[in-house]
Parts: sequence; C-alpha cells; structure tokens
Amino acid sequence: ACQKDCKWEKALQVYSMMAKNKVEHDSTTFNAAISSCGKAGRWIAALQFFRVMAQAEVKAVSVTFNAAISACATGGEWRKALWLLSTMLRDKIELSAITSSAAISACAKG
Repeated sequence: ACQKDCKWEKALQVYSMMAKNKVEHDSTTFNAAISSCGKAGRWIAALQFFRVMAQAEVKAVSVTFNAAISACATGGEWRKALWLLSTMLRDKIELSAITSSAAISACAKG
C-alpha cells in the first residue's frame, strides 16, 4: 500500500511543482495524474483532476477517460464510470477495448 501511496504522492508533488513554476499543464500531465490517483485507489482525487482539467480548458481524450473510468472501477464507483462513458459518447470521443473493459470492471465491482 505504501508503494502505491508514495507514487501517488510524488505524482501530486510534481503536478504542484509544475503549477508553482507556471508550467502549463496539458492532457499528458492530467492523464498521468488521473492514472496515478486511480492506481492508488484514489478515485475521488482522480475525478478532481478530471474536473480541474475541464476548468483549465484542456481537452480530455480517450486516454483521459480510460484513466478516469479505471479509477472509478478501482473504487467500485460504477455510476460515475457509466457517467464518464456516456460523456464520451455524447462528446463523440472514440471508445476502445480499454474503455469497455474498464466500464465493465466498474459495473462488476459496484
């Protein structure tokens, strides 16, 4: 557990350092932060990054959604995972096998 938590905390430290030094965040930065949070079981933090990304007007791509849906799956948050999936469909973002697998996993755990 510590190994995952330490990686998650380090990812947040890097994100914070970038913000402090006025380094612009892009989709790759947010994707990494969302994925890191999700892998550590921090689905709430992952979704917070997803929201911050939207507020910063950084376009979410399929990788972003896959990471967020996977984070929800880890937390057993199937409703949130399906909301993300419906958002992808609404915004015409291409689904992949990873997307479907993550959404199914979320439903199975919920």
